[in-house]
Amino acid sequence: MAKSKSFSCSACKASFSKWSGRCEGCGEWNSISQTAALSTGPGKKSLGNTRGTAIELSDLATKETPPPRTLCGVGELDRVLGGGLVAGSAILVGGDPGIGKSTLLLQAAAQFAHSGVKTIYVSGEEATAQVRMRAQRLGLAQAPVKLAAETNLRDILTTLEAEKPQLVIIDSIQTMWVDTVDSAPGSVSQVRSAAHELTSFAKRNNVSIVMVGHVTKDGQIAGPRVVEHMVDTVLYFEGERGHQFRILRAVKNRFGPADEIGVFEMTGRGLAEVTNPSALFLSERGEPSPGSVVFAGIEGTRPVLVEMQALVAPSPHSQPRRTVVGWDGGRLAMILAVLEARCGIPFAGLDVYLNVAGGMKISEPAADLAVAAALLSAREDTALPADTAIFGEISLSGALRPAPQTENRLKEAQKLGFTAAIAPSGGKSVSIKGIGLRRVTDLTGFVGDFFGAG
Repeated sequence: MAKSKSFSCSACKASFSKWSGRCEGCGEWNSISQTAALSTGPGKKSLGNTRGTAIELSDLATKETPPPRTLCGVGELDRVLGGGLVAGSAILVGGDPGIGKSTLLLQAAAQFAHSGVKTIYVSGEEATAQVRMRAQRLGLAQAPVKLAAETNLRDILTTLEAEKPQLVIIDSIQTMWVDTVDSAPGSVSQVRSAAHELTSFAKRNNVSIVMVGHVTKDGQIAGPRVVEHMVDTVLYFEGERGHQFRILRAVKNRFGPADEIGVFEMTGRGLAEVTNPSALFLSERGEPSPGSVVFAGIEGTRPVLVEMQALVAPSPHSQPRRTVVGWDGGRLAMILAVLEARCGIPFAGLDVYLNVAGGMKISEPAADLAVAAALLSAREDTALPADTAIFGEISLSGALRPAPQTENRLKEAQKLGFTAAIAPSGGKSVSIKGIGLRRVTDLTGFVGDFFGAG
C-alpha cells in the first residue's frame, strides 16, 4: 500500500493531506510544500506523518530561580531531602517491613501540616482507624492531616484533583491498582503504571507525592527498576531490628546530594532525630579492646565516626568462615588477601568476623585501613589506643591512598575528644589543633609501626 503524503505551510505550520496553491489556515500563497514523515514503519506502530507542536528551547545560560523548598522542622529529614521539600517532586521511600517507614512519614506529615502545608495521607495497607491509633500513640492526634484508606488509583487521583493538596503520602505503591491494567496489585505492570500516573500527576499539579515501596530480600525496592528512574528522589530507611538507630539514606536525589544520611532513634514516642550521630554510635564503646577501631568516615556531606569490630579465632572447620555485618564481604576478602600477599600475615585456618557497631552500613573505600587495623588488632590480641581514629584506602599493591575531606574527618574526631589519627601520606597537608596526625605510606609500614611485624 502506498504511503500517504503530508504537506505543511511554511508560514503557519498547518498540515494538509494534499497540495494547494493557497493555505486555508493563514491565506498565504505558494507556502505549502511536501514534508518528510517523522518516522518510517507501519502506520499504527510509528509516528507517521502527523506532526506535533514545536517545543520552546532555551540555552544553558538561561537563569532560573531555584525551586522553592518547604521545611518540615525535622532537621534530619530536611537534610536528606537536600534542604527541604520541593513542590511537584516525586519521592520513593523503601525499607524493610516494620523498620518504621509509616511512623516516619506520619510524623513528617504532621510536621508539614502544622507548618501550613495541606497534607493527605492515603493508606492502602491499613484502615484509617489504625492510622489514628498510631497518631495517638505518637502524640499527633491534633495534626491537621487528612486520612484515606483506598487502593483504586482512579478514585485517589479524582479526590486529589478536587482537594488540591500540597503533599500526598501513598502507603504503599505496591497496594495501588490501575483499572486499565489486567493484573493483580503489586505486579510489575501495576506498580509501573501506578508510579507513572502518580509522578505525572505530581508534575502537572505541582503536588509533592511520597510513595512507600516494599523491599525484596536483597534490600532492593520491589518491582521494576524503572520506578526508581521515574521519581526525583529515592530514599532507603535502614537499620537493624536489634538496634534503636535508623538511617535514612538518599540513594538518588535530583534536588540535593546523593548518599546523604539522616539518623533517627526509635523511641516509645516514635522516631527522634539524632543531631550528633558520631557521639551516639560511640556511646556504648567501653575500654579499648583488641579488634576495636574507630573509623572516621564521610556519609554524604557529614562526617561520621563509627566503631569497626573484628574477631579472629581458630576455625574448627576445614573452610574458615568470613562473616560481615555492615560492610562489603568482597572488600573484606580483598583486605585479607593483601595482608597475606604484601605483609606476610596469613589468615588461613582462622574464622574472621567483622561488624560495624550500631547497625550502620559503610560503603566508603576509606574504611579499608580501619578494617585492616581491626583485623590485625584481633589477630595479634593487641588493642590500639582508644583516642585514635583511622581512615585510608588500601590498593592491591599494599600502598595507601589518601581519602577525601581529611580536614572534616579530623574536625569531627577532635570534637568528640580524639587526640590522634592515622591516615595515608599524600594529599594536602592538614593541621587540626589537638589532633596528632600520623601519616603512613603503605600497609607494610603500618603493620611494622603498630604491630611489630611486616
